[in-house]
Amino acid sequence: MATGFTTTPTFGSRDIVPDKSMARSTQPKVLLASFGDGYEQRLANGINSLAESYSVSFKTRTKEEIDDIVGYFDSLKGVTAFPFTIPDTNGAGDETTIKVVCDNYSISYDYDSFYSCSATFRRVYEA
Repeated sequence: MATGFTTTPTFGSRDIVPDKSMARSTQPKVLLASFGDGYEQRLANGINSLAESYSVSFKTRTKEEIDDIVGYFDSLKGVTAFPFTIPDTNGAGDETTIKVVCDNYSISYDYDSFYSCSATFRRVYEA
């Protein structure tokens, strides 16, 4: 699959591809001990110590497509992880599929029957 995710049959089993403006943010999780004389010690916090989030948008799409995307996010309730394929030149086939949860999303009503949606996906590590 290309970059994106697939909704469940309840929401049309659509392959959803985000707009080209997708962005990834990475923040290392670090345990830090600072000492009074300016020294500090740093240690990676956990096995998967890079917190990743993805900002995605789906701009000026049909009402039906945005309704399916938002309905899918609503059904997951920010709890259930889903597979999300991202570009990765180090991966097999220049893509990698990771697990994410959708913590935050919003919808905007552009005009007529065309809507937009923006969302934030947070990478999770689970079986």
